[in-house]
Amino acid sequence: QVQLVESGGGLVQPGGSLRLSCAAAGRGFSSSAMGWFRQAPGKEREFVATVNGRGDRPYYADSVKGRFTISRDNAKNTVYLQMNNLKPEDTAVYYCAARNPYNSDTSTDGRMYPYWGQGTQVTVSS
Repeated sequence: QVQLVESGGGLVQPGGSLRLSCAAAGRGFSSSAMGWFRQAPGKEREFVATVNGRGDRPYYADSVKGRFTISRDNAKNTVYLQMNNLKPEDTAVYYCAARNPYNSDTSTDGRMYPYWGQGTQVTVSS
């Protein structure tokens, strides 16, 4: 079993920055692909970013490319999402997700991730 706990959400003005963290508990984290997804009110969940187990192959949704950076520290069992130049349309609940232990293949499909955190709210507003 893998347990995920997100933190770092909050209220920020347009153009501001936030860093989300996702702490993982369980075996196999360092070899599992991780992803960030988000869901805005009234909208479906959407892919944001993913990274492989070693952290050297990130992949981003077009809507966040150049503004968001996904990274991981396997020694701390933590994955991060650095969000810069935030826009009101980035407002959503952000979820961290993990693939099965030892599955390092990244995916943009949320159905490929069996483990999810509880979510953290990000609100971008002036």
